[in-house]
Amino acid sequence: MSVEFTVVSLGAMSSNPFWSEAPGLRTPHATTTLVRDEDRLILVDPSLPAAALVNRLFERTGLRSEEITDVFCTTLRPTHRRSIEAFGQARWTCGEQELLAYRQTLDTLAESAERRGAQLERAVRSDLELLERFTAAPDKLTRSVHLFPLPGASVGSAGLLLAAPSRTVLVAGDAAITSEYVLAGRVWSGSADAVAAMQSLTEIIEIADVIVCGHDNYMLSPTRWMA
Repeated sequence: MSVEFTVVSLGAMSSNPFWSEAPGLRTPHATTTLVRDEDRLILVDPSLPAAALVNRLFERTGLRSEEITDVFCTTLRPTHRRSIEAFGQARWTCGEQELLAYRQTLDTLAESAERRGAQLERAVRSDLELLERFTAAPDKLTRSVHLFPLPGASVGSAGLLLAAPSRTVLVAGDAAITSEYVLAGRVWSGSADAVAAMQSLTEIIEIADVIVCGHDNYMLSPTRWMA
C-alpha cells in the first residue's frame, strides 16, 4: 500500500484578512493530519485540545492515541503542539533548525524569566522540559515520507513530502497557511522571515500536486489547475 494521508482536524485562523475580520475573533488551531506509510502512523501538528483531538482521531481514522508511532510538528509554536502530551508513547520530531532556534529562544527567555515573574518562569521551564522529548527529524521518515524544509513562517519550519506513485503531497504547515493565501500568492503576516516564506511558498506550488495547508483543508496546487 502506498503512502496515504487523512486530514483529522481542519485548522482555523484567529481572524481571516480575506474576510475583512478584526484580529482575535477566535482561538486559532492548526490542521492536524495523519500520514500512514507501512507500519508508521505519523500525526502532524496535534493542535486541538487533547480530549477533542483524541476523539476526532478515532472518528476520522478508527485509531486510538496510543497507536500513533510518530508526532511531527511543522513548527514548535504552541498552537501546533497543543495536545502533544496525549501521544506520549510516540516519537516526537520536528525540523532540526526549528529545534535549535526554539531552544535558543527558550534559553534566552530563561535568563530573564525569574525577574519577569513566576508565571513566565514556569512556562519557560515547562517548554524546556517538553523540548527534551523532541529529536530532529531525519531526511526520510519512511521510504515515502521526506522531510521538506520550509523556512520563513518560523525560523526552521518544515513540512512532509509524501511521494506517492501518482501524486506528490506536501503537508506544508504555515508555509501555506490557507488556500486563499496560496491562491493569492501571499505569505502569513506573522512569518519570521517574509522573504524566505515567499521562497518556500513558491517552491511548494512548483513541486506539490496536493498541498495540505496549515490552517485549512488540502487543495490542488495552482499549477495543477492550469495544467
